[in-house]
Amino acid sequence: MTKRSPVFLLAGVAFLIVVGMVMLMSTSIFSADASETDAYREVKKQVLWLILGCGVCWALASIDYRFFQKHVWWFYGATLLLLAFCYIPGIGTTVNNENRWIKIGGAQMQPSEIAKIMLAVILAHWFSMHPDSGNKFLRGFVFPMGIAGVMIALVLFEVDMGTTAVLSASCFVILFVAGVNWKWLTGLVAMGVTGFWGMLKYAPDRMERITAFLDPEKHRFGDAWQQWISLLALGSGGLEGRGIGEGRLKMLYMPFAHTDFIFPMIGEELGLICTLLVVLAFVLIAVSGIAISFHAPDRFGMLLGLGVTCFIVFQACLNIGVTTAVLPNTGLPLPFVSYGGSALLAAMAAIGILLNIFRQGKQRERLGEDWVKGTRITPRL
Repeated sequence: MTKRSPVFLLAGVAFLIVVGMVMLMSTSIFSADASETDAYREVKKQVLWLILGCGVCWALASIDYRFFQKHVWWFYGATLLLLAFCYIPGIGTTVNNENRWIKIGGAQMQPSEIAKIMLAVILAHWFSMHPDSGNKFLRGFVFPMGIAGVMIALVLFEVDMGTTAVLSASCFVILFVAGVNWKWLTGLVAMGVTGFWGMLKYAPDRMERITAFLDPEKHRFGDAWQQWISLLALGSGGLEGRGIGEGRLKMLYMPFAHTDFIFPMIGEELGLICTLLVVLAFVLIAVSGIAISFHAPDRFGMLLGLGVTCFIVFQACLNIGVTTAVLPNTGLPLPFVSYGGSALLAAMAAIGILLNIFRQGKQRERLGEDWVKGTRITPRL
């Protein structure tokens, strides 16, 4: 599996991108923000972002991933600065009471997408520098959690609970595989649950979403509207779907049909078979990413690979869970499929990092080099 991991990885990504472009052409023309003079404006923008994303993927696949480790604190500081810009009037942009975006020139970006990769970089660096710190409370838990916690807190108070959940889950996996004491991880989960409920009080509209999730039929004309329409779309598509362009519920019934809620639009037009293939594509990405990570040439590469794989897979699980009404509503795009430049760039960057880890591992094998003492760890399974 390891030798073919890049093939499966790229096959899954390519399939998702194709499906995303097809569905974007089908749904974006009915968006409330659609241009009256250029029906396919969003499609053209996404193609440009895809070209840029492919360039970023190629660059990161070519440059040794240890480049991040050499300049990790500069990257970390720059990421915190970008996240802080979201709170500065005139730079940060507020949409639906959420401070997720910043404007740089004429472009708009979402710094939390960069944070998903940088969280993996900083934690992988820390545990590669302190390989035996798993049972040391300060070095193995307090310090790395403090470093990650600042980044997660900045995203949390943007009122971006979906991305916060993705960052927290990725952080937990890295700590778990790095061998951090399970008692501290149990306490971390308890703290996370407590913080989640505290955040619901800070943002009462989120509590309304929880209430709507628990009884979607009662709130189908209110906070559960999107999920209710999602279920109708998935049900009306059946096994084979209505056909490309034949969907009805995208026609101003479903808000954000081309972004956060594109998955049920796939179900309506392309049917259950295609939605299952989308899920399979993410399974391929997950298995390939894990296989590449566990055969990385060093500890840093292993933890970094797992971190970027987790962010793609967890985000996909959350998006699909929300759009099938299995989880409460939170705004997260479906990686490689939903419209959005920052999200696509981050996902393509993650793929580039995984390809680079694979390439460095194969190069090490060809040279017949031994593992550097103290750099490889046995993953906790």
